[in-house]
Amino acid sequence: MLLGVDVGGTFTDAVLVDGEGVVHTAKVPSTPQEQHVGVLRAIEEVLERGQAGPERIRRFAHGMTVATNALLEGQVARTAFIATEGFTDIVELGRQARPSLYRLCEPPAPALAPPELRFGAPERMGPDGPLRALDEQAGLLLMDRIAAAAPEAIAVVLLHSYAHPSHERRLAELIEERLPGVHLSLSHELVGTFREYERAATTEIDAALSPLLNAYIADLCSQARRRSIAEPQVMQSSGGLTDARRAASHAALTVLSGPAGGVGGGLLLSEATNERDLLCFDMGGTSCDVCVIDGGEVAETAERVVAGRPLALAALDIHTVGAGGGSIAWRDEGGALRVGPQSAGAVPGPVCYGLGGEHPTVADANLLLGRLLADAPLAGGVTLDRDAAERAIASLASEVGLDAIACAEGILKVAEAEMLRALRVMTVQRGIDPRRFALMPFGGAGPLHAASMAQELGIERVLCPRACGVLCALGLAAAAPRRDAAATVMLAGDQLSEERLRAELSRLIEYGRRELDGPFERMNIRCEMRYSGQSFELPVPVDVDAPDPVSLRAAFEAMHEERYGYRDEQAEVELVNVRVSVIGPRPPIGLAGATARPAQHARTNIVFEGRELDADLWRGELEPGTQLEGPALCALPEATLLVPPGWDGAVDKQGTVLLEHRR
Repeated sequence: MLLGVDVGGTFTDAVLVDGEGVVHTAKVPSTPQEQHVGVLRAIEEVLERGQAGPERIRRFAHGMTVATNALLEGQVARTAFIATEGFTDIVELGRQARPSLYRLCEPPAPALAPPELRFGAPERMGPDGPLRALDEQAGLLLMDRIAAAAPEAIAVVLLHSYAHPSHERRLAELIEERLPGVHLSLSHELVGTFREYERAATTEIDAALSPLLNAYIADLCSQARRRSIAEPQVMQSSGGLTDARRAASHAALTVLSGPAGGVGGGLLLSEATNERDLLCFDMGGTSCDVCVIDGGEVAETAERVVAGRPLALAALDIHTVGAGGGSIAWRDEGGALRVGPQSAGAVPGPVCYGLGGEHPTVADANLLLGRLLADAPLAGGVTLDRDAAERAIASLASEVGLDAIACAEGILKVAEAEMLRALRVMTVQRGIDPRRFALMPFGGAGPLHAASMAQELGIERVLCPRACGVLCALGLAAAAPRRDAAATVMLAGDQLSEERLRAELSRLIEYGRRELDGPFERMNIRCEMRYSGQSFELPVPVDVDAPDPVSLRAAFEAMHEERYGYRDEQAEVELVNVRVSVIGPRPPIGLAGATARPAQHARTNIVFEGRELDADLWRGELEPGTQLEGPALCALPEATLLVPPGWDGAVDKQGTVLLEHRR
């Protein structure tokens, strides 16, 4: 059996796929203070539903928010930062760019290593080799100063170590002799490419988060062994799995672990339904993650900013906004209705959960409007209190001068506007027409808002997976192992030859295959190129069997013209970085549901545009062939699907609901 467990801000989801391809699902409340508790509860519940013992689990894939939350909240280890003398403040200086264009006094995110924990190394490396050899005696004195500061983790970022790592390696030896047991992150091992600020900030993040993640993974592995559960493999931001040891050693690889699982689930559904163009949005309790599947592929990037800090590692191209079912609605200083980014989370949760929440949320608004059902308990047996939700929204409504129903509808419109902005960032702002895509919602709250958002974008088709409420966990169960390698090569003119290109690719491929330590199925190779004199590069895909510089230039110029509207055939082209991803085999996985019991049909009332309408109500899993006509509400096992007036739907043989807007 294959097991996937995804920890979200509000709920923890589990998916178990048995040998027959049948998918069993479970959803339990997250336990933010001890995430492993919620993970183990979800595993116990899904094993019970699958009527299986833990010894039958062949692979346990895990996506989590441990590193993400720690970075957002600043709960990091005491971190020392070692750089070449004269460059210890490189992270604090950054790029001298303001975080907000019009808030001139808004400070950037502070460096994770404070000034008293920054140390200069007595050495200097240039792009062509050593300019000043590492002073061994001064290095030993440096170790004494660092030991006196008692750090929990150390980041080492020396100039040009991506090309010449010998000084970093020697410092690592000195640190391990003088401070055994302290976590150590070396920039050349983690990043491998140039741009000192981004490399330094990424290495600092890695060092600051790794002790926390190491403790979490060690605890989870120990608990799994006690229950005879396979050791977890961890989802990386790149969308591939890595072993627990490597994840614990390099927490920066997992900062976008949770959202990456959702992209994997989206790709799985794209293949199963032969829908190659999908706009995906994952709306959970805390946030909304947006990605684009174009031609069956998801773009990747090595230039992410998380919590105001650059992350120069391979990651799926995902955009996140603070809009979820638990996002808090509030009145700003100007009297306008606002939603998020603050969230009620899992504890105490929305007011309607009855667990101590005091501020109205998106979930409370949906309940008041009849889009969530008071008599349908959520995961963990949480029952919804409509009266409590109405009181909370009425209090906010009086502040903004609306009645409770109008305020509830306003909350949903504001939250949807934030998610629409994220979808437009990923499409319209990049020259992509969203109308040629189908919209695929997932997460517990996504299907409630999908049709309304599709209509705003001019999209006429919505694809709602059967397991939409736990699609991130399903994507984890279906994920493949992956290792990434990158190097700055700076080749131009005669240096950019086929022989040199093959040599650089062979070196990185060999490293990636060695790190994967198992069978591989395919490789993704990208050459980051630019015209000489430009500051940034475009990633050009490369065929591993035919790395031809002439065709490489042609592909770059075509991409440059598409992105910027022109090409310069007389200019010199420079190959800056080479990136290789070695990907292992993906396990075969089915999408069939575990239950054959048909959904129960009834009637309910739902508010649309201030009017209460009589609507169809379906409870349970929808049978293939079921026809839907809006207005309708489908209370699925892990999510709720809303079909507004003017929309029709049909359920395919895999349980996927296709909604279409009536013309």
